Amino acid sequence: MAYENLITYDRDPESYKHWSLDVDGEIATLTLTVDEDGGIRPGYQLKLNSYDLGVDMELHDALQRVRFEHPSVKSVILTSGLDRMFCAGANIYMLGTSTHGWKVNFCKFTNETRNSMEDSSKHSGLKFVAGCNGVTAGGGYEMALACDEIFLIDDRSSAVSLPEVPLLGVLPGTGGLTRLTDKRKMRRDLADVFCTSTEGVRGQRAKEWRLVDHIAPKQVFMEKVRERAAELAKESKRPDQAEGVKMTPVKRDVRDDGYSYPNVDVKLDADGRTVTITVKAPTEKVPSDIDTILKQGMDWWPLAMARELDDAILILRTNHEEVGLWLLKTEGDAARVLEADAAVLKNLDNWFVTEVMGMMRRTFARLDVTSRSMFAVIDEGSCFAGSLLELALSADRSYMLDLPDDEENAPAIILGDMNFGPLEEVNGLTRLQTRYPAEDDIHDQLKKRQGEPLVGPVAEEIGLVTFAPDDLDWDDELRIAIEERASLSPDALTGMEANLRFGGHETMLTKVFGRLSAWQNWIFIRPNAVGEKGALKLFGTGSKADFDWKRV
Repeated sequence: MAYENLITYDRDPESYKHWSLDVDGEIATLTLTVDEDGGIRPGYQLKLNSYDLGVDMELHDALQRVRFEHPSVKSVILTSGLDRMFCAGANIYMLGTSTHGWKVNFCKFTNETRNSMEDSSKHSGLKFVAGCNGVTAGGGYEMALACDEIFLIDDRSSAVSLPEVPLLGVLPGTGGLTRLTDKRKMRRDLADVFCTSTEGVRGQRAKEWRLVDHIAPKQVFMEKVRERAAELAKESKRPDQAEGVKMTPVKRDVRDDGYSYPNVDVKLDADGRTVTITVKAPTEKVPSDIDTILKQGMDWWPLAMARELDDAILILRTNHEEVGLWLLKTEGDAARVLEADAAVLKNLDNWFVTEVMGMMRRTFARLDVTSRSMFAVIDEGSCFAGSLLELALSADRSYMLDLPDDEENAPAIILGDMNFGPLEEVNGLTRLQTRYPAEDDIHDQLKKRQGEPLVGPVAEEIGLVTFAPDDLDWDDELRIAIEERASLSPDALTGMEANLRFGGHETMLTKVFGRLSAWQNWIFIRPNAVGEKGALKLFGTGSKADFDWKRV
């Protein structure tokens, strides 16, 4: 089948409708001036610098270009091109007219884009300053919260606010509640007042309540913002001078039954509600000298693979909601994968490789928070080794074919350096640590097996795979497991998987993706929000919402 109205995430500065990127030495400025008529879908206007998925696609692309094309940038200012209006947040009319799935997918991608800013600040030293030069509401304030520091213009009218509860009957959808308490360390009672106020908090009180870091009058506002961005740039480890690597479009071909990339293949089975995602090992030795790496740029296998997998994840999430089970496979020479991993780890002192590692980390993290079931299928020709073993460790279950010992092509998995730290999950743990919550010393235990090809029975005994059927039972056991999973309630599975994937201690991001996403998901289908007389549906009509007053 051909896919009509396929939504892709390809963007470039020449086609931006809403953002502009300006680079001045160590400081980049991202300015939001939303094209009101430039929504990704018809039926609403993006007034007051409000945004939809298309606006956030551009922000995601712009951030990637800062990372890869402008390595000497050490601080990024996010501000608005409108007077007295920073950002009104997610467009309410878009939310009111969108399907439930669209709203939830939009919130997830927006969350991940915000989280990527904090990831870059932590791992590559790229600092962010929000220059809130006007009203900063809802998702606009959540965008500011993702920055390292927040400036608010002190003009007696501009305020920061999270008005979703009193105004719309929903929650701030991109981490606002959690960042107030966990990141900005705001008092719970003051946060309660703030989150139930439609008018928000301005000026000195906003600073006293820890809602912003700095306030400045209009006459010197951007001057103060740039001064602070320059100070933060001094803390960055990004290079003083380096030539960027041009971002090229992801190489994607659309087929009747899926998508093809040089290093990733996506094959859909719409009737079975499954998709097979196969990640391919390098076919040639991956260069490890930095000059050749930089010359290959976007085609260097670790980066090309991560970008293609990332693109596939996003396209599947957005365009194929009913395909609920993802079968994760690999193909090729495991030795090549381990060589590529070694090349990354050897060159982490280089800015480009640091950004490549960041891209790999964030791509695998997209799998962890994707609302789809995932089974890893480890069969003949697989190369689940090192970084690609993370695919199997991300899966809800893994099935590994057990062939007789004398079979030369018996599947094996191989632990590598990438499995012991660099590709941590959003809970701050490795996938091995998450997998073995009762084993505090699991890294020490498993490092003894690092580099050893582990066949089915051994991998099953250690606990690195779920099941290892022999070749007589393989086809039937795998088929039954797939059919059973595809027959279960998608809603129940999403809730079950989200609970099981992040056991143990929580971080700010696990709370954002777990608590907030679950509650927002529920609230988005309640009549108080989206019923015919719900607050989100009636916003802007002058009519008052008719709430069901029962607490559930």
